Amino acid sequence: MATDPAELPTRPGSRFRFLISPKWIGFHLLVIVLVVTMINLAFWQLRRLDERRQFNAEVRANANQPIATLDEVDPAVATSSAIEWRRVRLAGTYVPGHEFLVVNRSQNGDGGRNVIDALQLADGTLVLVNRGFVREADATPALPAGSIEIVGRLRASERRRTGQPADASTGVLTEIRRIDISILAKQFDATVLPMYVEQLESAPPDAKSLEPIVAPTLDEGPHLSYTIQWFIFSGCVIVGWVLAVRRSLATRSGKPTKKRRSAYIPIADDESVS
Repeated sequence: MATDPAELPTRPGSRFRFLISPKWIGFHLLVIVLVVTMINLAFWQLRRLDERRQFNAEVRANANQPIATLDEVDPAVATSSAIEWRRVRLAGTYVPGHEFLVVNRSQNGDGGRNVIDALQLADGTLVLVNRGFVREADATPALPAGSIEIVGRLRASERRRTGQPADASTGVLTEIRRIDISILAKQFDATVLPMYVEQLESAPPDAKSLEPIVAPTLDEGPHLSYTIQWFIFSGCVIVGWVLAVRRSLATRSGKPTKKRRSAYIPIADDESVS
């Protein structure tokens, strides 16, 4: 008596053999790459969140310290991260002929530039001072003459990141992309402190067109929501892989695909419609 091949028993595991076909192996590898990439992106966002929280804590701790003198914080030898964002009071006279404009800056939605000048202290040391932000349409204010006393925030020297254009290391600089003290110090014959100051107050007052540099926003940013999104995306990829396997199994086993029922409900036979 002949036996229908469809009724023959299936060997264990034979229904899953299609999963090791070249096409499915490629699909598995794609899924693995996507899931691993998305999970790594999620943990990267978590690390960014930790860095942001640490940054916020350092800014709050240092900015809330009482106003100090430069001698008290000694930026020449102190670790910049330990005193950055501290408010300091200093006095001196500005050095004419050595002004720098940090171009392509924005503040409160306006494009413009930052005005940088060197303040000479009583001992001859120079401190670079970011006098403030000037809108693109406004002229650069003149340099104050005579003795000046300012209160400002200590800031670490800015550094070029990978892929960013560099400022010239030789020649006379007037327009710069960042406040890189290692480069700007070469423009002077005197010693330049390794940190600069963002001016908050000045006596006598500086030009009204100069806006004090705004403090950083101390929030956590979108990092946590991005982390959740990447984990969700990786979960969706895994679910998609499971559904694809189940669909292929159903197709290979000969089970009919479920069809949606028609939403049409006949009211009367065609013959009764006149």
